[in-house]
This record gives sequence, structure tokens and C-alpha cells, in this order.
Amino acid sequence: MKIGIRTIKTATGVSISVILAQALQLTYFTAAGLLTLLSIQRTRKQSLRTVSHRFFACLVGLAVASICFSLSNFRAWAFPVIFLVTIPLCVWLKVQEGVPSSGVVIMHAYTHGHVDLAFYWNELGIIVVGLGTGLLVNLYMPSIDRQIEDYKRKIERLLSVILGHYAKHLRIGDMEWDGKELIELDDMLKAAQKLAEQDVENHPHRKDHHYYDYYRNKLEQFQILQRMLPLVSRIDVRMEQSVRIGELMAELSQDIQQRRDTSSYYQRLRSIREYHKELPLPVTRAEFESRACLYNLANELELLIEKLNDDKEQVERAAG
Repeated sequence: MKIGIRTIKTATGVSISVILAQALQLTYFTAAGLLTLLSIQRTRKQSLRTVSHRFFACLVGLAVASICFSLSNFRAWAFPVIFLVTIPLCVWLKVQEGVPSSGVVIMHAYTHGHVDLAFYWNELGIIVVGLGTGLLVNLYMPSIDRQIEDYKRKIERLLSVILGHYAKHLRIGDMEWDGKELIELDDMLKAAQKLAEQDVENHPHRKDHHYYDYYRNKLEQFQILQRMLPLVSRIDVRMEQSVRIGELMAELSQDIQQRRDTSSYYQRLRSIREYHKELPLPVTRAEFESRACLYNLANELELLIEKLNDDKEQVERAAG
């Protein structure tokens, strides 16, 4: 059984908040641990939003409970009225996420049996200690750079493998491929995107989120590969033009795998396309359809090369 960092932070934060609240001699000090428990989130941004929502919701609940219990002489039948007022107010203030936390101070007011300045100070202390500890503990976020780099290597390998299959078909006509790498790449990109979004929320003040931009660019490359598949399958492999494009794609596949510079491929592809313009016009319908598919495939390949070159620029910006 694996214990994650969020579990460790929750256990540590709850302990700290209870000990601190008890040291400050606050009544109902264990409630501080409950508020901390509710405040631990996946990212810093989520934690800050959650803590602020819970803080204001607690104040709303405390104010409504004080009025309703005072008017009802602290009778239990006041609970429906309190929640019928508190919940809509929290929704109106857009802090409905904090409703469960507001329930904590509402119960304290009922248990206490009366409200006075000392009670308010006590509840404010519990709120500040509980939510504040949760916020401070959640400031620590372990680096996910290693995970992100691992995703990058796997994604680039899958891109290379897929492109290699396309190139093999164009050169020798072998398309006995089940396409499983396309499914794997789709799943990998979704997982990597979530990780990149987590990195963005953990660094809200960072101007350049190169991981997020990198994976978004990889998603666009994946979409290009998806569009290329039906084109590749309809091209006649006996054509000289398809062999030339296939050889270029095979080299590009290897360079993607080895993370080598791909900037020269743009001009190389342009040269091949200029050469194709000088060839005789197609004679048969089948040849015409194959060359039309090859033309569209070259367009997609050109766009893919541009996106690959964007990767290099993003890496250089990140390094700079």
C-alpha cells in the first residue's frame, strides 16, 4: 500500500492544528483539525480557493447561527432555519464549497448554549488555526519535473513509432499494424495534460508555463498523425513520390526518438515537393487519387515539422 504526499500532509497538518489550538487553550480545539482536513487540496491554487471559501462560509454560518439561536433560546428546531438561510447565502456569495465547514461553528454555537465576545474569539481562533495550518502545509508541493520528463520521453517514443509505421507503409507497403500506439499516445497525452495543469496551478504567478505549452503542442502533433493515417493507407506504394516521402518520414522518426534537431526537414520536404511538381501528370484514376492523398499527406507532414520545431523553441525558452 502506497502512502501519497497528500496523505502525509493531511496527517501532519491535522496534528499540528490540534496541538496548536490546544496550546492556545481554545474550546473545541479538535475542530481545528477537522478544518485542516477539509483544506488539503491537490494544488496550491485549489487550496487557496478552498481556504478562502471556507473562511467566509464559517463567518456566515457563525453570524446566522448567533441570530437564530439567540431568538430561539438555543432550541434544536432552529437548525432548519439556520441552514435554509446559510446555504443560500453561501451560494449567493459563491463560497458554497465552505458549507460543511460552516456546519462546524454552527454546532459549536448550539453546544455552547450562548454567544458572547469570548465565544466569537474562540471560534475565530479555531477557524484561523485550522484553515491557516491547512494552507501553510499545502504550500509544500513536491517537484513533478521527473514525472513530466518521463512523460515527454514516452510521448516522443510513441510519436516516433507511429511515424515509423507510416514511413514503412509508404516505402514497402507494410501496413500490418493494429494502431495500438495511437491509443497509447492518446491516453498518455491526457495523463500528461493533467500533470501539466497541476504544475500550472502550483505556480500561478509563473509567466511561462512551458510544460503546459509543450503538451498542448504535442496534442496538436497527435491530431496531425490521426489525420495522416487514412491518407497513408490510400497511397499506392509503387509510386516514386511515396518512397521519397516515406524515406524522409523514416529519418524524421529516428530523429524524434533521439531528440535531434528537426529544423532541416522543413526545407528538405519543400525540395521534394518541388521535385514532384516536375514529374509527369498522372495517367490513371488510381494514380491521380494516390497523388492527391500524397499531396495532402505532405501538407500534414509540413505542419508536423513546424510543430516539432516549436518544441525546440519552447525548450530553449525554458532553458533561458
